[in-house]
Amino acid sequence: MPLAHLSVGRLGRPLRRAGRTTGRRRPAATLVCAVATVAALAAAPPAPAATGRTSTGPAAAATAADEASAVEVTVNAGVGLGTIDKAAFGVNHALWDSHMNDPEVTGLLDEAGVGVMRYPGGSYGDIYHWKDHTAPGGYVAPGTTFDAFMGSVRASGSQPMIIANYGTGTPQEAAEWVRYANVTRGYGAKYWEIGNEIYGNGHYGAGWEADDHPDKSPREYARNVLTYAEAMKAVDPTIKIGAVLTTPGDWPDGIVGEGDAADWNHTVLSAVAGTIDFAIVHSYPGGATADEALGRTARLPGQLREVRRQIDRYAGERSSRIGIALTEVNSNVQMNSRPNGLFAADTYMTALENGVFNVDWWNVHNGPTKVETVDGDTDFNDFGLLSSGGCVGDVCQPAVNTPFHPYFGIKSLTKLGRPGDTMVASSTDSDQVSAHAVHRADGTLSVMLINKDPLNSRTADIRYAGYTPTDQAPLVHRYGRGDTDVTRVAATAGGDQVLPPYSITTITVAPHAATASVGAPGAPKATAGGSSTTTLNWTAPANGEAVRYEVYERLGTNAQLLATSTSTSVTLRNLPPGSEHTVNVLARDADGRLSRPSEPLTFATTAPRDSSCLVTYRVDSGWSSGFVATVTVSNVGDAPINGWTLDFTWPSTGQSVQSAWNANVTSSGPHVHVTDNGANAELAPRGGSTATFGFVGANDGANPTPTTFTLNGTVCRTS
Repeated sequence: MPLAHLSVGRLGRPLRRAGRTTGRRRPAATLVCAVATVAALAAAPPAPAATGRTSTGPAAAATAADEASAVEVTVNAGVGLGTIDKAAFGVNHALWDSHMNDPEVTGLLDEAGVGVMRYPGGSYGDIYHWKDHTAPGGYVAPGTTFDAFMGSVRASGSQPMIIANYGTGTPQEAAEWVRYANVTRGYGAKYWEIGNEIYGNGHYGAGWEADDHPDKSPREYARNVLTYAEAMKAVDPTIKIGAVLTTPGDWPDGIVGEGDAADWNHTVLSAVAGTIDFAIVHSYPGGATADEALGRTARLPGQLREVRRQIDRYAGERSSRIGIALTEVNSNVQMNSRPNGLFAADTYMTALENGVFNVDWWNVHNGPTKVETVDGDTDFNDFGLLSSGGCVGDVCQPAVNTPFHPYFGIKSLTKLGRPGDTMVASSTDSDQVSAHAVHRADGTLSVMLINKDPLNSRTADIRYAGYTPTDQAPLVHRYGRGDTDVTRVAATAGGDQVLPPYSITTITVAPHAATASVGAPGAPKATAGGSSTTTLNWTAPANGEAVRYEVYERLGTNAQLLATSTSTSVTLRNLPPGSEHTVNVLARDADGRLSRPSEPLTFATTAPRDSSCLVTYRVDSGWSSGFVATVTVSNVGDAPINGWTLDFTWPSTGQSVQSAWNANVTSSGPHVHVTDNGANAELAPRGGSTATFGFVGANDGANPTPTTFTLNGTVCRTS
């Protein structure tokens, strides 16, 4: 946003800015762009056949109403979703925040398990000059220098995420900052972003991000990322460089700017995928209420999977070395409310379970903008985790640094897992209850259940696969109505755990039997592949001796055994062409016990290269929530075709066809069925003629390209 749109609040800090003209409401505070149920557990869980069931709850028997609202929870410790990174739980700090370095703030963030602090604050990153501690056009609060900030970082035992000034700075300025931070001062600052939301520089029409470059295209940004990276890594080659991407399905994803050959992500990644260490995305799902935003967390897995697909496409074998960081997240509506606290916990874990190594909440302090009542509490529409002590009219916030509900949502995560712990698959049979599970390094297993229903309690029937808990009562923590902190509550063995309305409940159980004597194998890598085969390689466990390795494919919270091997490689065969698969490798010890799962790998087989048909799918234009696509069908076989049908399935649940031309298009759920329109029914052999049709599509979230097309039942080649 232009700096002129800043206004100064009661405490002398910038509080809000005008809304963007993109149709997507974004943080009004400051110039900164803050950004199945399983049918049967017997379906080959990747663990010994014993499947435990543990239910805990209050001493009182469940009523008939409780039984009616029971929710079945499935946890499979044999399906790994990745390890929680040291940088997983983060927050944003900002230069206008005079309370940034209050000792009380440092203590609160430490208690909440925060391991990363981002600086100097969203869009301020593109106007901030670290040497003289100025941000021309913005407000800089006293006591917010880089050294003061790093004092708080060190005091809390966390690490910084630093935004190098792309908009009004230079590669030399950024390199000098690296030198000062890591050579002169020895801070060991590892993560460096090249700019904030640079796509908001006006190139796509909306301009809130400062950018003095005459050329504001993604091509120019990518060129400069390479220059910044070269200069900064010449000073300290151990640092990690991040490049800004748009979030799939959010503006301006899919838009091709004037003079560009492709949209932002494809243009940037095609140039920098060989250099960068991580990709940066932001998420503000919005909605009319925080409840609506809480429901939109379901879009995040598809969005993050599409980011990884894009990285895979351009980075190739180097893709596994490029992380994804969600450096700004907030619901963007009713931000201090209890449902936004549930949103915080649900979003952090959803992002981490889907391949993100770092999530940073926007913001620690921000300022009130509008007063309303949500779930009986006063909500100030303040992006901050902690109160700024500001007022709207004669209605004032609680004392400075008083935590809001999202703070306790994040703090609840400390009862679920810590860096180094393994996230494992979990699910529920209710769209009102989210589940997240972590197999801790000490052998215990924690399950977080988030009841998003504001009116009704649920009773949780938890079933475990790949893990047998003891009969002793579990440890239970809760944050719900009436709780002033994340609170330990009593649990009674033998009863279903009650999940109060609008609550976060975490249940921790201990293992019944000894664990495997062998550790988890290294993360698998796909080293060769085709349309129906893929070869995987992995490293042996760091401890213990494996007598056999087993490769399992994740199917929700179930898994199926794909292959076994006595070596650290295997070739998977008879895979469907053009299909995606997510696998873990587990090691079995001499006593027959399975190890923890490896890090997951998602890979795709290719379309068949010797097919008698060829399909070209092209997105001609897009606008975040919709697109226009053209599909061309060719007969490259030796026999003519007179009358054809084409079938494909959308990779994302939010994709659909709205209208079409030059063909008859019908849909049933994610499946799309296309038939010729009579005039284009004949396809000459050997590519002698083609049939082309188009359609207008809609996408709620990511818009990945379909991977498999069948023409008259034959799987086609694609381009």
